[in-house]
Amino acid sequence: MNRFILCIITLLASISLHAQNYVECEDTCSHIHGIDLSHYQGNVFWETIGTSKMAYVYLKATEGGSRIDSKYKQNIDLAHRYGLKVGSYHFYRPNIPQQTQLENFKTQCRPGDQDLIPMVDVETRSGLSVKAFQDSLFLFLHLMEKAYKQKPLIYTGANFYDHNLLGRLRDYKVMIAQYTKRTPVLQDDLDYIMWQYTGKGHLNGINGYVDKSRFMGKHKLREIRFRHR
Repeated sequence: MNRFILCIITLLASISLHAQNYVECEDTCSHIHGIDLSHYQGNVFWETIGTSKMAYVYLKATEGGSRIDSKYKQNIDLAHRYGLKVGSYHFYRPNIPQQTQLENFKTQCRPGDQDLIPMVDVETRSGLSVKAFQDSLFLFLHLMEKAYKQKPLIYTGANFYDHNLLGRLRDYKVMIAQYTKRTPVLQDDLDYIMWQYTGKGHLNGINGYVDKSRFMGKHKLREIRFRHR
């Protein structure tokens, strides 16, 4: 019986590893891959990451009305030094005034430092109704577009999108998170441009896990380049 249980555990581990390798394919596929980082990854070795197949990195800059990621300044300087295309993101808190959140983000995300358009991380309604949440979010997105002269990239999960944003993001570029070997299919068939396929990726230069994403189909990095005016 113990041998049988051991065989089952080994088989499940093998299936899990195969599924992970199916999408974590930057060394063998033609997709454009990248990562996102925050203080959770601690100190990383950017000189090693710079020699990887990662084409871009999104760095957490801020959250809500006052939180600033402690590694942002260090990460953005070193990511540029070692040749990655860099963007910055804000974790959105729907129940905090939008202008307050924008001002927090602007203190960190300076246009001259950006290669990629700002990204807004949308993962929670913060207890609001769907309508109140949507009203809050789109006010913030409007303020973000006005401040940076371009629409931000929206990051959200597949399930969160289907339940809270269905049909509302067709005018935006969207990154969808779904940690399976199958590409996400949204209920409205939104043509999202990027897929974050794992939160447990591995990359030389980073101790522990890292979020990995890739572009979908014919979508290219140039679609999210920051337009400097």
